[in-house]
Parts: sequence; structure tokens; C-alpha cells
Amino acid sequence: MKHELAIRIRVHNPLAGVAMKIQRGRNELLEPAKVSIDSLIFDFEISVDLVAKTPNFLGLYAQGPKNARFIYVNSGEYAGQDDTCWARRAKLSLMSVSSAQVEEVLSTPGARLEVSFAGRGGRDGGPTCANVKGLEWRVVKN
Repeated sequence: MKHELAIRIRVHNPLAGVAMKIQRGRNELLEPAKVSIDSLIFDFEISVDLVAKTPNFLGLYAQGPKNARFIYVNSGEYAGQDDTCWARRAKLSLMSVSSAQVEEVLSTPGARLEVSFAGRGGRDGGPTCANVKGLEWRVVKN
């Protein structure tokens, strides 16, 4: 059975002057819901199917094959910014999200699944890119 799951991604300490957006499908981009000097916050819903033992994330925000789904956070040129030297994508794996977490979000009014990561993570001081390690998805209430 498919459900819409509320998601929040927090990017702390983003690189000043470099755009970051969530990739939706192949060509669309989602702007941050909230922007400050210290963080960017993205709020959206992702489709999830709970028929199998593990959640199967679906829809335009879910990238990759069924057994390795992830969300892309694009920066610089990949986020539609022309006046930058950066062109990167951070890959946030969804594979550690449990069915219990999904069910808790779905059964708790105002709950969502949230993850955060550092916006600067490149060895060269640039935006975080590639597979983001150490992600901890958690259920939070607004």
C-alpha cells in the first residue's frame, strides 16, 4: 500500500553563495522551505510502499534502483546556479529507514522523517558531494 511520507532535510553550515536544491525527477528542483546563514531546510513528501519487509520509496524524489534508493541534494550548477564554479550532488541514502519509522510517522499527527548533514564536506572546502556517510534518519514532531 502506498503512502505519502513527510520528509525534512536539514543542511547545516551550507557554503555561502552556493545554491542547494533537492532533485525531483531528472530535471526539476525543489527550493529550500527555509533559508538562514546557518542552515537550509527542505520539506516535502515522498511516496512509500510498505507491502514488503522494508520500505520501498517511490516517486520523483526517490532516485536509484529499488534496493538502493536515495535522495539527491544538488549544489551549484546542478542546482540551477550559473555564476559558480561548483557542480555537485550529495546522495542521501534511504536504505536505513525502517518500516517501524515509516509507520510511526504515518500514525503520529505532525510527525515527519528527518535527516541532517553538513553542507560543506568536500576535501577542497566545497559543498558536500557523493554518498553522505553517517546519516541518521529519525522521526520528529513539528
